[in-house]
Amino acid sequence: MELVAGCYEQVLFGFAVHPEPKASGDHEQKWTPVADFTHHAHTASLSAVAVNSRFVVTGSKDETIHIYDMKKKIDHGALVHHNGTITCLKFYGNRHLISGAEDGLICVWDAKKWECLKSIKAHKGHVTSLSIHPSGKLALSVGTDKTLRTWNLVEGRSAFIKNIKQNAHIVEWSPRGERYVVVILNKIDVYQLDTASVSGTITNGKRISSVTFLSESVLAVAGDEEVVRVFDCDSLVCLSEFKAHENRVKDLFSFETPEHHVIVTASSDGFIKMWKLHEDKKVSPCLLCEVNTNARLTCLGVWLDRATDTRESPPPDAETPPVSKEEPSKSNKKESGDEVQEGERQSKPGTKKCGSTGNGDKPAKGNSLVSAKKRKMVEMLGKKGNSLVTAKKRKMVEMLEKKKRKKKKM
Repeated sequence: MELVAGCYEQVLFGFAVHPEPKASGDHEQKWTPVADFTHHAHTASLSAVAVNSRFVVTGSKDETIHIYDMKKKIDHGALVHHNGTITCLKFYGNRHLISGAEDGLICVWDAKKWECLKSIKAHKGHVTSLSIHPSGKLALSVGTDKTLRTWNLVEGRSAFIKNIKQNAHIVEWSPRGERYVVVILNKIDVYQLDTASVSGTITNGKRISSVTFLSESVLAVAGDEEVVRVFDCDSLVCLSEFKAHENRVKDLFSFETPEHHVIVTASSDGFIKMWKLHEDKKVSPCLLCEVNTNARLTCLGVWLDRATDTRESPPPDAETPPVSKEEPSKSNKKESGDEVQEGERQSKPGTKKCGSTGNGDKPAKGNSLVSAKKRKMVEMLGKKGNSLVTAKKRKMVEMLEKKKRKKKKM
């Protein structure tokens, strides 16, 4: 297990963490962090980090994404496509990476060949956050154009747009994908997937910097303060809070091992800390270990040798590519109205593939917007054959059938 963290000083830190032998009389097992590597690939501060079973990727204000091979402990290269600060990076399984940036683009990358499969003009302003549904068929994004957008990753296009009247900076799916949260300043709107509407709002003391689900209904929240709070998303009640650092907490990450449910915190005070969570979330967690990087930390990740150890492990079909490379990218021009459903659209002749941003037709409003969104999302989640392989097979079959028909005519 390794804790990885980026900082304003342009460096990625890696600390290997090992459990200590439990001494007699000790109630809790202690862990020891050991400095393993530093990676100075960027020319500006780090803004995002993501981890899969092999690689750590980092995004920066220098507009690049750098790849670090955790097995070989070497630089694996860089992805140069965005024209703006990289704001969010998310792996889906070991095969795909999705990136968002201040240029308004969301890019889907093949994490084996490191090719850009899809480039979508997602927001008119910056992309501030994105989150992938556990099924890999849907994604959510928020941006500085005051919209929450739902993406159909099966077809690689926008499905819905919801105007939220303010700029959100965090969006996050729950572990089972039955709900999601949207963060605006110090407020968290909790949405239910089955109703596609807000079921309640949680208010934190100060601006929120990071959230992570500890279970389907329990959410850990960090902000511009030293405290981490744990909320129940059903009752909207604060279950517990604890002082984690001496300065503001910048990022949170939670995962499970066979022995522990762990939450990791990173702060501007330079410390990375590992905490053991109790089954009763009303009880404050206990500190497992801490390490001082002497840097101003900005982002955090945890790399495990066995990806199945993490709470956020993808479902069994995670290796299925979530988008088709052949599907042209589309952007949406419609911004008015509270919520818009996008119908099936024909791509324009001038639409280009990855590396450019295409324009699509305007979406049509539905009669019952909420019910339409609910129905469409359920349909998308229920679809099978969402892989690039399936799309290619389908095209090959169509081509063979055309050839057969031509031969018969001759």
